[in-house]
Amino acid sequence: MDQTSKHLNGGLCEAARVMRGTPLMAAAAVLVGGALFSDASPSDPLAAEIERWSAFLRDDRSTDDFAKQVKEGATSGMARIEQALKDDRRWLALLRMSSVANDAEALRYLKERSPAERTDVAAFESEWKRVGGVLASDLGRPVPDAYDGVRPAVVRAIGEAALPQAGVFYHASVEYGRSTTPDSGLYYLGAALGQRDFGSFVRRLSSPSKLTPPRVRSVAAELEELQDDLLAAYRPPASVDRHREFIVANSTLKEARELQAAGLDHGALLRYLQAAVRVAPLRKDAPAPDGTLADKLKAFEPRLAHGGVDHTIGRLLLEWGQADLAEHAADGKASIAAAVAADVLPRYFAALEPERPRAAGPAATVAVTLVRWPYT
Repeated sequence: MDQTSKHLNGGLCEAARVMRGTPLMAAAAVLVGGALFSDASPSDPLAAEIERWSAFLRDDRSTDDFAKQVKEGATSGMARIEQALKDDRRWLALLRMSSVANDAEALRYLKERSPAERTDVAAFESEWKRVGGVLASDLGRPVPDAYDGVRPAVVRAIGEAALPQAGVFYHASVEYGRSTTPDSGLYYLGAALGQRDFGSFVRRLSSPSKLTPPRVRSVAAELEELQDDLLAAYRPPASVDRHREFIVANSTLKEARELQAAGLDHGALLRYLQAAVRVAPLRKDAPAPDGTLADKLKAFEPRLAHGGVDHTIGRLLLEWGQADLAEHAADGKASIAAAVAADVLPRYFAALEPERPRAAGPAATVAVTLVRWPYT
């Protein structure tokens, strides 16, 4: 297998919810532009947005099984967002909002649909066309400068990473509604609307900063190398026993490549680093948690604070690892913390250096394709 080039175009039909149900990142207080963001500010748009959706979920009285299932996922996700903000982990809250907003908006949208739209395919397709008009400006190819000027870097990266998803969810919804139930198609229409609104919300979080923006470049070569790492690990028994983990990792890589191709470099960098966290535990030489992890993570602090550079993307990684370490203090299973310390933070700093040439690999002899739907 190490002599072959494979492409996992990956997914499981039900795995569109996997990433939304999987904790991705944790971040502690982040210093940007010399000011500490605080959830105590009454003018904090992130706190206001979280409270708006939290109140909606508390007040919702949906009784049908599908809406109750959507609400359950959204309520669980919102509780984790609220906790992140309470712990002063703003970027964790924002990143989780990028996916939980789908479920919350989908639930709101479902509540407004007529019984015919939720049960009749023809009525659903008519609604799909209507929403297509509403989303017309969001369904084209994303433009590279869509988030130019948005600061800090982590806010821009989260916005760029979410940018293509409204179109993906919209186009997926019609086939999903036809092949399963109109309710399921409507769910993805609501998710598409949620992603559009989330993109507008992210822009409102932009704030001035005296920090120098990071030199974000293409990570295309790094993505190919990480794909090779994933493919090398994709062999039995791991490929069977941990199939879903492989699908999630590969889907994140695919998103990163699509963002890179669109020129959305900040979003591509973020997804690349998220993919690296997913790939690391799947390798045979996966970094193992140990008693020195806290010190290893803390050792990155001075580098992230050095030179007046906006290292909020890297700081998010650090805080993700620290949060994972705290969560698994009792069971010693802090695999994310181990990956961040040994592999992912070094990848972040390397990605800010000039691109290095990649040696040509062997010609492909095997192609492996898995069905993907639409985000896993």
